[in-house]
Amino acid sequence: MTAKNLLVELLVEELPPKSLKQLGNSFAELLTASLKAQDLVTQNTEVTSYASPRRLAVHLTHVVAQAANKSVTQKLMPVNVGLDNNGHATPPLLKKLAGLGADASVVPTLKKKIDGKAEVLFLDSIVPGIELANGLQTALDEAIGKLPIPKVMTYQLADGWQSVNFVRPAHGLVALHGTEIVAVNSLGLIAGRETQGHRFEASVNPVQLKDADSYAQQLATEGAVIASFAARRAEINDQITTAAKKENLTLIEDDNLLDEVTALVEHPNVLVGTFESEFLDVPHECLILTMKANQKYFPLFDAQEKLANKFLLVSNIRPIDTSHVVHGNERVIRSRLADAKFFYDQDRKKTLASRVSDLDKVVYHNKLGTQGERIQRVCAIAQLIGLQLGGEILAKEAYAAANLAKADLLTEMVGEFPELQGTMGHYYALHDGHSETIAHAIEDHYKPRFAGDTLPRNRVGICVALADKLETLAGLFSIKQIPTGDKDPFALRRHALGVIRMLIEKELPLKLNELIQQVIEIIKDKEISEQWVKRMSDEIKRSEKSGGVGHGSRQVADEVSEQLFAFIFERLAGNLRDQGYSPQEVDAVLSLRPQNLSEIPKRLAAVRAFTDLPEAISLAAANKRVGNILKKVNTDISNKVSVNLLQEPAEHALLQALDSVYSQADKTFSAGDYTESLQILAALKSPIDTFFDNVMVNAEDTSLRNNRLALLAQLHQTMNRVADISKLAT
Repeated sequence: MTAKNLLVELLVEELPPKSLKQLGNSFAELLTASLKAQDLVTQNTEVTSYASPRRLAVHLTHVVAQAANKSVTQKLMPVNVGLDNNGHATPPLLKKLAGLGADASVVPTLKKKIDGKAEVLFLDSIVPGIELANGLQTALDEAIGKLPIPKVMTYQLADGWQSVNFVRPAHGLVALHGTEIVAVNSLGLIAGRETQGHRFEASVNPVQLKDADSYAQQLATEGAVIASFAARRAEINDQITTAAKKENLTLIEDDNLLDEVTALVEHPNVLVGTFESEFLDVPHECLILTMKANQKYFPLFDAQEKLANKFLLVSNIRPIDTSHVVHGNERVIRSRLADAKFFYDQDRKKTLASRVSDLDKVVYHNKLGTQGERIQRVCAIAQLIGLQLGGEILAKEAYAAANLAKADLLTEMVGEFPELQGTMGHYYALHDGHSETIAHAIEDHYKPRFAGDTLPRNRVGICVALADKLETLAGLFSIKQIPTGDKDPFALRRHALGVIRMLIEKELPLKLNELIQQVIEIIKDKEISEQWVKRMSDEIKRSEKSGGVGHGSRQVADEVSEQLFAFIFERLAGNLRDQGYSPQEVDAVLSLRPQNLSEIPKRLAAVRAFTDLPEAISLAAANKRVGNILKKVNTDISNKVSVNLLQEPAEHALLQALDSVYSQADKTFSAGDYTESLQILAALKSPIDTFFDNVMVNAEDTSLRNNRLALLAQLHQTMNRVADISKLAT
């Protein structure tokens, strides 16, 4: 059967601009998938998606009017049920055949096959292929029903009685197979060949489509509409680039804004507008946000990357005289910028410090208190982190920045533009006479805000950012607000990744479980005083002298601490896998739960280099074997090996090799050369192989057995200081 091209279009009222691109792609994908499932299109059909503010459409090549007939084998029933002793059809079989549109005449053609333990009757038949009208109706219904619409509208049809649900009221439906109309209906509309062009600039309206292939061309020439989202986007991008060059100014790429503007116009026309230079005294972030968020304008920048007092607007009409369009938009932006300037001037009349006490009136969480109480906790955490990273001076600066970090939440500007929190705090801090260090820390304490975002610029900012994120994590974990599945309303996964990135990328010498425990204690303490902070500071110093957690000091025991610790390590494991490390490499390093996350990249590099050694596979397998043996021991294993109890030459050889390797590996490990520390283990391959070939570990003599277990315990400890290499065993 000859195939023709198919066009389907839904004409609707203005669609949500931020969803248009996805709606257009989904409509095309869903419709195509359904038609393919019904064998109405070939696998190599070409699909073109169209999406404009007022239409969703799709064009498909090689669509047949009717799908090919299919040979179908249908299972009926066991032979002893369907046929009597004489081979004649029983009433149950005749009833089954009637339900399939057949009669007793097909009984001789039935096939008998063994199915399981019984012999079963099968019917071979030809099923006619579905006609395009029926198949397209099914596809259209499925596509409309499955569109990713965040919120549907309910509206009445023209008859005044029926109501339908869709993203926006639909006013037209086109379905053309070649030149012929396909008889389908949807949303109370019957398909035809008539569509609408541009509301004001179409030369012909309505547009009578000749065939499926003339859709884009007729809309462009007769309807003044660029139907393709991609083509319209490219046209806007070309126009704004050209316009910026004419003004000797530059654009900063903003794909989201370009997508949104593309979804707002059908016949783009880029024009240049200006505003008074006095508005440039307002922080450029405010002006840019006003232009982009409120007006969908493209800001322009000079050669020094400073904001210019010109902008690009994308009009949906192309009048001969564009001055009215430009002046109208300039009046609007002037009012917007005047508001921003007013907010900025008013906010600077009051210092950030004077606003801090008002945070006590702002509820943070009904179980965690006010923003004021939260700030006290963040200040204490930032101060403690500062003490560990830089002593009293850094602690003092971190406390000062943390105390002011949330004060800009109470300003008029942030109230109008929440996206500017932190940014405005930076400007207001400088205006109040604070140092750039404090101002940068206030702005940066939200970083990283998203994947790939930059980290705080200075150590004060690092202290406050860590404190802010850890307080959020610990506080919400303490009230059981833990992410489950895809639900993470407080973005705790993002906060955890922020903590991980700062600890690793800034190479901070902080032990994670100690840090978590300190934060949990702060969360639990209702009154945080200077004496309390001093006590915690003294405890930190004692911990550092004793070697830190994992080397003899306090372990994380609190349930909340354990949950949060595990949560952060889960995020860490996923992040490392995303960076290209194998699950085995990640598991080998993280199974030891290293507390200093800044060491993890070096440990991973060491593991990767170790796997290239010819001895790696054998050593990993041996280490796994040693670990399994030690796990089965129910009694305490001595950490000392008695030379007098060594009987076999292989035991002596292994202990001698172990002493030599340990001395070298310990020296390189202490120096932070983890790669060399693992490489040295290669010398143990031969002694280990000989040991297992010649020595019975579980000897009948208890003293011999315990001594050999002590030897294996020393071996296991020596091999697994950098990573648990048994995880590398296949």
